[in-house]
Order: sequence, then C-alpha cells, then structure tokens
Amino acid sequence: QVQLVESGGGLVQPGGSLRLSCAASGSIFSVHAMGWYRQAPGKERDLVAVITSGSTNYADSVKGRFTLSTDNTKNTAYLQMNSLKPEDTAVYYCYIVAITKLGLIHSWGQGTQVTVSS
Repeated sequence: QVQLVESGGGLVQPGGSLRLSCAASGSIFSVHAMGWYRQAPGKERDLVAVITSGSTNYADSVKGRFTLSTDNTKNTAYLQMNSLKPEDTAVYYCYIVAITKLGLIHSWGQGTQVTVSS
C-alpha cells in the first residue's frame, strides 16, 4: 500500500505561481513513474507532467510554465507552476507507479484544488 499526501493548492491571481508537493509513503522499493494529473469541472482527468525512466513529459498546455521535479530520497514530487492562467483551474492529483512488497502498484492522491482567478 502506498499513500500519497498532496499540499500546496489554493487561490492565485492570473500570472501568479504555486508549488504543489506530493509525498509518497509505504513499503516502496522503487518508483517507476511519478507526476501530476488534473481534472477541471465537467472534463476528463488529463496528464500535466510525469517523470518516468529519467525522462519528464509535459502536457503541451503547460510546457515552459510548469516544472516537475522529484526528491528520490524522500519519494516526493514537486510541481512548480508559474504564469498561471484561469484555464489551469482544476483539481490536481498526484500519481505514482511503484514497486512495493505487494508488487507493482498504481496509486492516486486525494487531490488538491488550484483556482486561478482575479
């Protein structure tokens, strides 16, 4: 079992910045992928950014504005979001694929709300 705890969401004005954090805990032997998805009201959950096999992939809509980083010693991922736009408003979910004592698992965080509005 892997638990993900997210933090850092909130209300910010257009053009502002936020930093999301996601800490994974549990019997994790190795992390295969870790990143963030988001879901706006009435829309599907979409990829924002993910690190896998040492490579980071971003959604086109966030390239150049968002930066995903990880601290492998803490099994923690960070999403630095700059130049935020109203269309970035969504619930942001942390996601992990890891090897644990139970085998390969996929796990989601509970979500953190990001609202970009003046």
